[in-house]
Amino acid sequence: MRRGNFRDDTVDYAAVGATHAPDLMQYPPERSFPAEESWRIGSGAERFQTAGEALLSWTAQRAAGLAIEDVRPAPGPAYAGVSFDAEGNPIAPSKRDLEPRYDAEGTPFVGPGMTLRVRGRLSGMRADAELRVISVTEEARRIGFVLGTVGGSVVSGEESFDVDWREDNDEVWFTVRAFDAPNSLLYRTVPPLVKRRRRELFARYLRAISPLYATPL
Repeated sequence: MRRGNFRDDTVDYAAVGATHAPDLMQYPPERSFPAEESWRIGSGAERFQTAGEALLSWTAQRAAGLAIEDVRPAPGPAYAGVSFDAEGNPIAPSKRDLEPRYDAEGTPFVGPGMTLRVRGRLSGMRADAELRVISVTEEARRIGFVLGTVGGSVVSGEESFDVDWREDNDEVWFTVRAFDAPNSLLYRTVPPLVKRRRRELFARYLRAISPLYATPL
């Protein structure tokens, strides 16, 4: 098992870690729109490992049309340990050096405390942002991470990505949870556009991670 956690005041929202709260959909952070989707993407150890590897190598973000740029590791030692308990409460992490990994293009895998820039367009609108990796989880049956906005985005908030290999039925599930608070004038004026943006992101993430996904965008 490997878990990493990083919290920093430079994120541009207050509810750090709220995507792990069980009641996110009922009680989202102030001014934000919550979203959650889960999809069965196969079964077995191989499917779980393949999906987890894709997730930690930024496949979901790239499939959403976002270029990954300026990836920087956390300043100082990484953190390992439990990030959040079952109720979404943070638990003090422990320090541990983690071996860096890279994808075929030389981009570092997702790591706790890492910052990066994404650039692209979504629904015809700019989707540039600076992001921070809030936490990373690598367990025998769960792989995932949490991304939070630092600045420069049309929305502020957080996304969590998790691949779970269920022990009771051998199924592998991909879950994305998020909350978005509009920053741009257009999104503040027309709130349904925030939800539309999120629906399109979810569809693209699923296309990237699931071999079962066949519905065109």
